[in-house]
Amino acid sequence: ASDMVLTDDNFATIVHAVREGRSIYDNIKRTVGFLLGTNIGEVLAVFMAMILWQVSPFLAVQLLWINLITDSLPAVALGLEPGAEDVMRRNPRPRNESIFAQGMGVRILALGALFALLTLTGFFIIWQGSGDIKAGRTMAFLVLALSQIFHAFNMRSDYSLFSIGFFSNKYLNVAVLISISLIIMILSIPAATAAFGMVTLSAGSYLLAVGLALLPIVVMELAKALGLVQPWSR
Repeated sequence: ASDMVLTDDNFATIVHAVREGRSIYDNIKRTVGFLLGTNIGEVLAVFMAMILWQVSPFLAVQLLWINLITDSLPAVALGLEPGAEDVMRRNPRPRNESIFAQGMGVRILALGALFALLTLTGFFIIWQGSGDIKAGRTMAFLVLALSQIFHAFNMRSDYSLFSIGFFSNKYLNVAVLISISLIIMILSIPAATAAFGMVTLSAGSYLLAVGLALLPIVVMELAKALGLVQPWSR
């Protein structure tokens, strides 16, 4: 039996099919890597907080929101990422190659650990500084949610974001805007803030949350520039 069945005799059909197949595989890998990395960060943050302080940095409703809203919208947008320009210049992949090959597994674990570290840092600073566990959890929620939203840009490519165009995926731009707008809505409506077990923070605390959340992008851009990121989409 043949490996490919053509419904027409146009050779361009084969080229187009291979291009689409490789692009789809890349998008699957991006989405899986994004979701696993963010979820590992959540698990590690809760696990380490329970070991260190015997308290959870999140309420169940906060984690539910992060998993259903914060993660989902960017993940869908990553699945719509346009194919890379060099997709047809790559060598064929081994048929039995794992989706975690070419450094993807290491990247997932490393970024998951980074998410947890940043989340616990924000949680501890605000919790100890204010003496209010709700304030600490609000900070933890913000840092984790925002860092995961920003991390979606990291997963677009193993090339620098400045070379592919930071905002060239319009679907991701919309997903990020919606996710951030919903977070702002929660913090702006007193009833919603109370329902999520959070409190209003100072302007300095919000700036700290954004600063911590942006660090994964800084780390990944430095790693790409130094050649420390093993390419997984080439």
